[in-house]
Amino acid sequence: MAKTDKKIRIFSALEVANICGVVNQTAINWIKNGYLKAFTTPGGQYRVYSDDLVEFLHSRGMRLPAELKKVLEQQLEVNSVLIVDDDAELNNSIKEFLAKKYPDFTLTQAFDGFEAGKLLATSKPDAVVLNVDLPGIDGVKLCHDIKTEQNIASPIVVAVTGHDSGDLQARLEEAGADAYLRKPFGLDELGNRIEELARKRAGVS
Repeated sequence: MAKTDKKIRIFSALEVANICGVVNQTAINWIKNGYLKAFTTPGGQYRVYSDDLVEFLHSRGMRLPAELKKVLEQQLEVNSVLIVDDDAELNNSIKEFLAKKYPDFTLTQAFDGFEAGKLLATSKPDAVVLNVDLPGIDGVKLCHDIKTEQNIASPIVVAVTGHDSGDLQARLEEAGADAYLRKPFGLDELGNRIEELARKRAGVS
């Protein structure tokens, strides 16, 4: 997928303090003691890259504040996709299509909700193609869980379904799905939708 021209966000010590809910001196002490990686401007001010702030929070077992999650989502480049569908033929077709179109992608597959949950935790995909009709699983709830996971920037979710339930699309939108596709759909349409959503999130036209 084409790279965007967005810039990685850099925070001042005061902004770090406000995001983390501490006083400015505490953030400065984190930096001075080497706990939080930072660099110094020519004027002697501390600056922290968003990725370094995330690493610091994870090392301390702290949740990502909502403001920081939003920043990370805006920086997101889609380089990894999790495909969740119990239809093995379709799941494999999507993987083969994306692998051919985007050879640098990391692609993972789940064929049931349990496997999806494990892979979401370990691979932290940038985008999820989610069949909401998985047996024994509330697909709408799974979509909501993916979008509200506390310690990751919420991935792009493209929900797919073979059913035409009257209120399903509205429920998925409420659960946070970024797009909704009815089966059967074209693989080109799926790829274009993922790319469009990635560029939209990054603020690139």
